[in-house]
This record gives sequence, C-alpha cells and structure tokens, in this order.
Amino acid sequence: MLNLNLRRVVMAAALSGGWAAAQADAVGSLRQFVKDVQSGRAAFTQTVTSPDGKRVRKSQGALEFQRPNRFRFTYNTPTEQVIVGDGKQVWLYDVDLNQVTVRPMSDALGATPAAVLAGGALDKDFTLKNVTASSSGAASAAPMPQQATTSLEWVEALPRHKEGQFQSMRVGFRQGQLAALEILDGFGQRSRLDFTQFDAKAALPASRFQFVPPAGADVLKQP
Repeated sequence: MLNLNLRRVVMAAALSGGWAAAQADAVGSLRQFVKDVQSGRAAFTQTVTSPDGKRVRKSQGALEFQRPNRFRFTYNTPTEQVIVGDGKQVWLYDVDLNQVTVRPMSDALGATPAAVLAGGALDKDFTLKNVTASSSGAASAAPMPQQATTSLEWVEALPRHKEGQFQSMRVGFRQGQLAALEILDGFGQRSRLDFTQFDAKAALPASRFQFVPPAGADVLKQP
C-alpha cells in the first residue's frame, strides 16, 4: 500500500509541465502556469529526505496531466506504482502488492497542492511569496550542483487552512519554466521532484486518465 506521504507528494507534483513564463518572478510564473497550461507530460526524479537532511528514498517516473482533475503518475523505480486521477476518483495501484486504493477526488483536493492541478484558486487557498534558493531548502532536499540549485526562482505556497497534512509547498522555476517542486510535511520530512523532458503540447488520449483494476487485485475504497 502506498505511503501516505508519497501520495501527497505525487498529487502535488501533478501541477508539473513545461511553460516559458512572460513573468519575471516565480509568483507570477506560478499564477500564469495555472492559468495557461492545460495539459502536459514530463519525466521526474523524486527525492525524499528526513528532517535532518539524510536521503531516505529516491525514485523515478513519468507524469501526465490534463485539467481539470486528471493526472497519471507512473513510478518505474525502485518499485512500480501507478496513480491516476480520473476527474471523480483517485486510484493508487501498487504493482508488487497487486493492491488498489481508491478515494473520491473531492477528498483529495481542497486547499492542497493537488488543487493547483484542478485549477484551484491560488490566492484563496494559499499565501504566495517569492523566496530565495537558500530559504527554499532546495539544497537539503536533493543534492545537486550548486549552480543548478541556485539558478532556480522559488515561490512558497503556505496553506491558509492549517488542517491539512503538509506545512508548505515550494515551486521552482528556471528561466520561467517549471523545474522543481518541494513539499514539507507535518513531520518535517521534505520531498522534492525535479522535472525534465517537458511537453506542454502533448496529445493525451482520454484513456490515459482512466483506470480499471487488474484482475485479482485487492481494491480498498476509502470514504
């Protein structure tokens, strides 16, 4: 069964895609991204670190998304997992366990990072501000060459409603293009996704955002 923190990270990451922003600052880039980018495809590397900065998990995969409320994450390493949002429900499939968890889309959205994918009102759900590379925590989240880390422009999104399960979300842009996303959860664990091979004009068939549980899989429905 997928780790709950991993689920939150994956859904957060669903706002990824490629776009060259006309705005010079990260807040403007994020707002324009949510407004203009309706679908996309990208590869990603995900790094999860403990509160003391020690790397505890690294994985790779691909994502596809289409507004409103449709996304697909495919994890290839180290374990094979698929997460699909079909507009009404979110399906989480663990291939090794042959287990599917499904929950209503409405429970997965709201004032969370997933709301960005759904076209949520940024300024209603989040407080946005530009932050520096050092204050973003980027270096501790995923060790990278210094130039690659500091070249990003970061925007921090703090949820206005504190009942959620994460403390903050940070989105990094490089020359106006979405490059990275970080989530800091309620336990101080940080997860970062770095994106490559963006295609904001990908033709994505409706079947990519549909999920049928494999034969014999255990299906667990959450209220």
